Amino acid sequence: MQQRPHGMMTKEQHIKYWIDTAQYDWTGAESAFRTKNYLHCLFWAHLVLEKLAKAHWVRTHQDNIPPKVHNIVWLLEQSDIDLGEEIMNFLEEFNDFQLSGRYPDYVNNIYKECTKKFTREQLEKVKDIRTCLLNMMQ
Repeated sequence: MQQRPHGMMTKEQHIKYWIDTAQYDWTGAESAFRTKNYLHCLFWAHLVLEKLAKAHWVRTHQDNIPPKVHNIVWLLEQSDIDLGEEIMNFLEEFNDFQLSGRYPDYVNNIYKECTKKFTREQLEKVKDIRTCLLNMMQ
């Protein structure tokens, strides 16, 4: 099957792309947790929520290409999605993990936080939010 160029994809194909790649990254997050690579686990988990937020952004906007930003809260707010104050506050803090895997000055500071217990708790919250965002796409 021949793939269409990026600009030729339908809105539904763009949304499917973000959901499918989020699923792939979720597998990566779970694998990183099993191998005790906790910082990368949380980085991948952030990517999962970011990509699902981008799927929602595409769904609610005329344009099919979401902004090249990593802030989950901003993307959800731009999509008129409010998951409640507690979850939005969690996501605001969770945004730090997109930086942790990218810039060395963050790694030393945040790496110490990423214990097995802390990472498991974060991952459970992400799992619930992931499920909620996927259900909202139905």
